Amino acid sequence: MGFYHKPVLLEEVMDGLNIKPSGIYVDCTLGGAGHAGEIARRLGSEGLLVGLEQDPTAFKVAKNRLGNFDVPQKIIRSNFRFLTNVMDRLSIPLAHGFLADLGVSSHQLDEPERGFSYMDDTPLDMRMDPDMELTAEKVVNTYSVERLAKIIASYGEERWSKRIADFIGKARDNQPITTTGGLVEIIKAAIPAGARRKGPHPAKRTFQALRIEVNDELGALEDLLERMVDRLAPGGRICIISFHSLEDRLVKKAFAEHAVKCICPRDFPKCVCGISPRLKIVTRKPIRASQEEIEANPRSRSAKLRIAEKLA
Repeated sequence: MGFYHKPVLLEEVMDGLNIKPSGIYVDCTLGGAGHAGEIARRLGSEGLLVGLEQDPTAFKVAKNRLGNFDVPQKIIRSNFRFLTNVMDRLSIPLAHGFLADLGVSSHQLDEPERGFSYMDDTPLDMRMDPDMELTAEKVVNTYSVERLAKIIASYGEERWSKRIADFIGKARDNQPITTTGGLVEIIKAAIPAGARRKGPHPAKRTFQALRIEVNDELGALEDLLERMVDRLAPGGRICIISFHSLEDRLVKKAFAEHAVKCICPRDFPKCVCGISPRLKIVTRKPIRASQEEIEANPRSRSAKLRIAEKLA
């Protein structure tokens, strides 16, 4: 059992984390353990690697691979929104660095039965954690047309969201939509031919929207960002890799909110607002993959890395 995982922006992430051999570092999205393995290489016997992964296949692969590193480690199967619970359970008050590599992973796309890909005809699932109840099939067949249109527009940034939702509503009136292939055909029929000829695959944005809804990805990310700041030691770093604008905007906003300085009028003799920044933003603009990395790993093309540091 296993899959090959090529970590995105590997050296940039390691530089960003500024790893100390005796520090505690948490990889919130283990995946294939590419980033975590490099963290482990840089830790000493006094350090600790904590890894979180909700996908059972990735969890097993990551745990097996990280077993090759002789450093203290705790590998936990959990959604990263439960970061505080995990750290409390492990009696870890603060960590020196957090990493999150967001979005769907390559192995999930490569497993047709998971229902993430619009290139196969498989059951509509899209759960990153198979133990969850909500599936893409339930969303497509039970949500109102209005709610579907809103999700496709908000999470997929799809201009044809209302038309796609209307076509889904009409199709499911005849019979339930149960496969990715069936949904793709409905989406293609909804989008005018001229629009289908331009840009990415016509189902890409709708599938992204459904995946985000099924896994509550943006809600989980908001929870994670707040918990990371609370549980980061002074001088510690947060590194977040995002792959679409919705994620990146949330990360940028959270960093900015925690980096706010005194808001008193400039002519006040002293601060009375009591606001002091918790974070220093290390990357004013996100770090992008080099052309060389993009050629070697096309997935890195849309990756954006943002880094922040906890202030004392």
